[in-house]
Amino acid sequence: MRNIAVIGAGSWGTALSHLLAFKGHTVTLWAYEPELVEILRRSGENEIYLPGVGLPESLIFTNDLQEAVSAKEIVVMVPPSQRLRGLLTGVAPFLDPNILLVSASKGIENDTLRTMSEVVAETLSPSIADNATFLSGPTFAKEVAARLPAAAVAASTREETARRVQEIFSTDYFRVYTHTDVRGVELGGALKNVMALACGISDGLALGDNARAALITRGLAEICRLGVALGARAATFAGLAGMGDLVLTCTGGLSRNRQVGLDLGRGKTLDEILSAMKTVAEGVKTALSAYQLAGKIGVDTPIIEQVYQVLYQRKEPKVALGDLMERSLKSEREALE
Repeated sequence: MRNIAVIGAGSWGTALSHLLAFKGHTVTLWAYEPELVEILRRSGENEIYLPGVGLPESLIFTNDLQEAVSAKEIVVMVPPSQRLRGLLTGVAPFLDPNILLVSASKGIENDTLRTMSEVVAETLSPSIADNATFLSGPTFAKEVAARLPAAAVAASTREETARRVQEIFSTDYFRVYTHTDVRGVELGGALKNVMALACGISDGLALGDNARAALITRGLAEICRLGVALGARAATFAGLAGMGDLVLTCTGGLSRNRQVGLDLGRGKTLDEILSAMKTVAEGVKTALSAYQLAGKIGVDTPIIEQVYQVLYQRKEPKVALGDLMERSLKSEREALE
């Protein structure tokens, strides 16, 4: 059994803490908000981000980063992607150089356009960054906390490290596969959120199942095209962190990104939607980074472009979907290249 810190007490960080503690590991869960720590200690439940899930009595809660990570063998980072750099900088002085870092954040940093592995490499020592592992795949926090069957992938450039994470996280209801294509796994996990926004917009406009299926399929082609241009392996996007996570996030009722898209399609403004949310819809920030990144390297990503225009240029959702349909015609073989 391991001594583990989980940094980030949102729904996914709480669900992973729940999983690891029930497996018998000693787990300290760090929360940004002092008031949330008090709620966790008092009620044994994350009433804000994962209500209705009783947490193990063995879980330790803290708002102190040094207390959270000191003397830990494993540190699991689960903040929103745009906060990862700041938190890594904060914990860096307290990390043992031999710790195993696991990142479960999904996104692309704004401004720098860095992926999460690049953020890790820029903020931590090579001994930690070179051994880091990235956890992704089709997993809703609420279902994992309810111990419903799920599968995920642990990606590291070092196969033996990925296997360590696989063993630490796997249970009889949470099956973890290993992978060595870190870039593909993290881009699949980030970009699927943008496609979920598109599918939500389509559903909000009541455009039907055919439209959703087309968006998922063409969205996967875009993810693959952009991912390969950035050094990922095409086959990775047929797996859990690609197609698996894409289908779940584009169709699942628990998808925050799909819900934001639904509300946009039904006429709400982005400001109205985000102001009413307690949790983070990663696709909103990732759409900006993905659009800029695709433009920077010259990759055609029409769905990402239209989502960006809806979010950041206030384009009418119906016009955006129409513009996708009216693009120049081509063969599917050409469209997949």
